[in-house]
Amino acid sequence: MNKVGTAYVLWLGGLVGLAGLHRLYNGKIWTGLLWLFSGGLFGVGQLADLLFIPKMVETHNTKRASRLNASPVGEPGIHYVVEMSESKSSLDLGQSQALIQLLQAAAEHNGRLSVTQGVMATGLGFSAIEALLQGMVRTGYVEVGNDPETGVVVYEFKEL
Repeated sequence: MNKVGTAYVLWLGGLVGLAGLHRLYNGKIWTGLLWLFSGGLFGVGQLADLLFIPKMVETHNTKRASRLNASPVGEPGIHYVVEMSESKSSLDLGQSQALIQLLQAAAEHNGRLSVTQGVMATGLGFSAIEALLQGMVRTGYVEVGNDPETGVVVYEFKEL
C-alpha cells in the first residue's frame, strides 16, 4: 500500500525538474506524464497537489484494496457468497443481520462508523466488518474518510 510520506518525497522531485512522480506512484499515469512534461502544469498543478496528496494516496489504496478484495491495510478480505435461487438473490441470514446491526450502529453514531464500532455492534471480527463496509463503499451506499481529530478511518452513511 502506498504511503503519504513517500508521495510527498516524490513530490519534491518537482523541485529538480521531475514533477509528477507522486502522481505516477499513485497510479495516475496520464496526469503524471502530463505533469512530468509540463513541469507540473507550469508549477501550478504541482503546488496544488500539496493539498491533494493525502486523498490521492487514500483513493489509490482503496481502489487497489477493492481490486485485490483486501482491506486498505493489506489484510485479505472475507468473501461472502450470495446464493441465487429461482432468479432472485438472497443474502445469508447472518450477513443480513450484520448489515442491519451496522446500520443501527451508524444511526447511533450520527451516520459515521469505524470498523471497531462495527465489531462492537455485531460481535463479528475486524476483517468481516471491514469486508462488509468495503462492499457498501463499492456499491455507493457508504463513503470512506478519516475522522478529522483522530485520523481513524470512518465510514459515512450519507442517508442517515
